[in-house]
Parts: sequence; structure tokens; C-alpha cells
Amino acid sequence: MLDVTRLRVLAALARHGSVTAAAAALHYAQPSVSHHLARLEAETGTQLLQRAGRGVRLTAAGRLLAERAEEILGRLDAAEAELAEHAGLRAGRVRLAAFPSALGSFVPLAAARFAAAFPAVTLTLVEAEPPEALSLLRSGEVDAAVVFDYAAAVAAPTTASPTTASPTTASPAAPGVRLVPLFAEPLHLVTPLSVDADLASLAEARWIAGCDRCRSSLLQRCSAAGFVPDISFTTDDYVAVQALVAAGLGVTILPDLALRAHRSPAVRAVPLTGGERHVSAAVYGAPPDPPATARLLEALCAEGQRTAPP
Repeated sequence: MLDVTRLRVLAALARHGSVTAAAAALHYAQPSVSHHLARLEAETGTQLLQRAGRGVRLTAAGRLLAERAEEILGRLDAAEAELAEHAGLRAGRVRLAAFPSALGSFVPLAAARFAAAFPAVTLTLVEAEPPEALSLLRSGEVDAAVVFDYAAAVAAPTTASPTTASPTTASPAAPGVRLVPLFAEPLHLVTPLSVDADLASLAEARWIAGCDRCRSSLLQRCSAAGFVPDISFTTDDYVAVQALVAAGLGVTILPDLALRAHRSPAVRAVPLTGGERHVSAAVYGAPPDPPATARLLEALCAEGQRTAPP
């Protein structure tokens, strides 16, 4: 059976890149780290490390085990928190990852609702775009995540009561992850105030793109309108995007949450017909969820209903 302490040492080595750095992060002596790694190789009967100059690096087998170790350790840490939560939410912690415009709009309200109901539970917020948030969720570094997807395959939002989480659907992109639909938000064509145009008439304009998912959506919508956009700037900072548009340096497409989080008075925003982005809460594993995670989902669903466009 694999030793948890040695798995923690291997994960630290993979994360920090050297025996010295891993020892410092774990507050271990360097010889102790080397001993644990040697014993782990003996236990597995597999070469996990190879010499590289004056240091070491992971073999393919070592990288594979380190990735699994991150997931195992994350689940163990989550289990410790869950045991505390089962004592009646009088202690423990819950960690939530969310993308920037969600953190700039409805997530703080949901967090405040949760904190008011369970003041003894520590709530931690982490900013992360969906791919990173789902990775954190699968490794156990967060307990829930607010994510988005432009694909129509995401289940439609429901009208569940604020104290009951919406029905869930499996995430096709992240095995083991369940999605709780929150709402669908419209997309807006954002131009300077002096420009009153539709998407098809902006084929010659310079464009501003965001994160990879937003960029893909932009390319698809422009392609459907019959042109390939000339992308001159790329930033996922929705404040910077609107400043660039206001200065006449380009046009863009932004989701509703980005405009709710920050709306420049110097831009025009026109809803795109048929354009929307699906926002969901993501959790890992089969239900029932740990009590604190379940209560956090309820808070997100309640604020999601308040945030959802009519």
C-alpha cells in the first residue's frame, strides 16, 4: 500500500521542481525528503526519479504518480473538512473557484449569504477561468467552482427554489464533475458610442478577444456572419477591454456578467440575437454533497436566480 506521507513528498517535488524546494515547502530536512522518495520507489518497484545535473527530475512514471497523488491528497484534505462539517457546520471550510466576471457580480452576494448563515465555516474564494477551476476541483483544491460554457449542450437553468439546488448534469469535459445549471446570460456586441452597427457590418473592424473559450466563441460568431475577425488585442480583463473599445481601438463581444461587473459609459452594448453563455456551478463526485458544499450550492442557485436575465 502506498504511503500517504511519501505521496505528499512526491507531489511537493513535482510542484516545486527540486528536492531542496520540496523540503522547504514541507518543512522537512532534505535527507528526509530523499529518504521518502527512495522508499516510494522501492514500494512501487518503479523508477520515479532520474538524475539531471546536480538535481533530479521525474520520469514519466513519476509524473503519472505525482498527478494521481495530487488528486488523492486533495480528496483526503476534503474528507477532513467534511468530517468537521458533519458536526453541524460549526467548523470546517469550503473553497470556491470562480471566473473574474462572476466574482465581480453575483458570487460575492452568494458568499455573503453563505457566510451569514454559517459564520463558523471558513469560505475561501479563488479566481480561476473554467479549465483551471475544473482542474482545481478534480484535484480537491477547491470544493466547488463557478464555470461557463458557450455550448448549447449544457442543461438549461431551472426554477428551483433558493433552498434547493438545481438538477445536475455530467460535464463532458471533466470526468467525475457534475454541473448545477445557474442561468444563461446574453452576449453583447460592444462598440464605441459613435458606432451603431450590427455584427455583419463590422467585418473590417479591429477586434478584441478574451480567454480561449471566449475567443473561440467570437471566431464562431464572426464566421457565421461571413468573415474572419482581425484580432488586434487579446485580454481577459473586461475593464481593459471596454477601455480599448472606448478609445476606438477595436470592438468585441462581451457576456452580460462582464457588463454587470463593470460598465463603461463610453461604450455601446447591443444584445446579440441567439447569443448566450451558460453559467453553472461545478462539484466533484456523486451526490450527496458534503453539507457545506451543498449549502454553498444553494446560495449560488439563489443568487443565480436573482442574476438571471428575465
